[in-house]
Amino acid sequence: MIPSVLPTYNRAPLEFVKGEGSWLFEADGRRFLDLGSGIAVNALGHAHPKLVEVLSTQAQNLWHVSNLYRIPQQEKLADLLVEHTFADTVFFTNSGTEACELAVKMARKYFYEKDQPERVEIITFDGSFHGRSSAGIAAAGTEKMVKGFGPLLPGFVHLTFGDMDGLTNAITDQTAAVLIEPIQGEGGIRPVPDAELKALRQICDDKGILLILDEVQCGVGRTGKLFAHEWAGIIPDIMMVAKGIGGGFPLGAVLATEEAASGMTAGTHGSTYGGNPLGCAVGCAVIEEVMAPGFLADVNRRAGLFRQRLEGLVAAHPEVFEELRGAGLMLGLKCKAANMDVVQAGYDNAVITVPAADNVIRLLPPLTLSDEDIGEAITRLDKAATQVEQSLASQAQVTQD
Repeated sequence: MIPSVLPTYNRAPLEFVKGEGSWLFEADGRRFLDLGSGIAVNALGHAHPKLVEVLSTQAQNLWHVSNLYRIPQQEKLADLLVEHTFADTVFFTNSGTEACELAVKMARKYFYEKDQPERVEIITFDGSFHGRSSAGIAAAGTEKMVKGFGPLLPGFVHLTFGDMDGLTNAITDQTAAVLIEPIQGEGGIRPVPDAELKALRQICDDKGILLILDEVQCGVGRTGKLFAHEWAGIIPDIMMVAKGIGGGFPLGAVLATEEAASGMTAGTHGSTYGGNPLGCAVGCAVIEEVMAPGFLADVNRRAGLFRQRLEGLVAAHPEVFEELRGAGLMLGLKCKAANMDVVQAGYDNAVITVPAADNVIRLLPPLTLSDEDIGEAITRLDKAATQVEQSLASQAQVTQD
């Protein structure tokens, strides 16, 4: 018999009832160190006092009003994002998946209005993840994502991650845009080198096509800058944002230059809940916190300390871990052991990590992670790795016998 909740997730047998900072509390009283942050969502940790205050205050005044009317909280958040990024304009969604849908529409509409309606193709890369909507799964193109869901939305060209020569050859007079994550999250914490991002920007400029960045997972301070592409010194034409921008409240956005957004006029897109007062009030508080003096410098300091300690962990457990990869507080441990065994051992030692492709476990802690939390993370990850080593040794002994 099918459960009342559609069984589309492989859920761990854990039930969290409270969160505080970097910690989650299980219904049985156990205290877990959260190095997943709801998959890079709880950027300021759980129950951040400012977010709680802002949400409570807004909830007492106005939850929802239609986008048929002006929404001051929405306008304030848009102004903040325009002030601190490349963007000239913002559309608010409720998730990264919704942001992908608009980014695809925006790119295609741009060329339609430029009397180039044949330019509809969007180039993407293997290992990418852009959500589970029709556009999102077509953009990723992997069998795991698309099997059984045909016919797929057409117009996507899939290339090997990092193949810049292939990219140049793939661009035709039907190409509208290139869509890429500066750091692949679901794909296994695979950063695009700064030099490649710069080359990608130049290729798009030379070919007259748009660059769309998916910063849903790597954005909002996670790499030590507000957005990851800033490290390369480039700007996109369109950018998808979600996860951390709401600090745990459902919120997403598409940021764009005036030129790239020029085709999106009244009636071309909409959202019932997108940009609601509750979500945008929280989003304003998140951006204000992340852009406060010293915050990103602290993220970089914590990230440096965490990386240093994690390198020692990798060296101490060569049968479990292969390498550390990533940037800022978006880190991945490439495993030699099965990554799900490491995740499960983490649960056994009350530390939460997140699996990814390429046999990686992701470490996406709150940006407010303390030095003490880092020390506790290493202690618990070390115990988890030791548990995996012991299991591997036991299996090897059984095989010999």
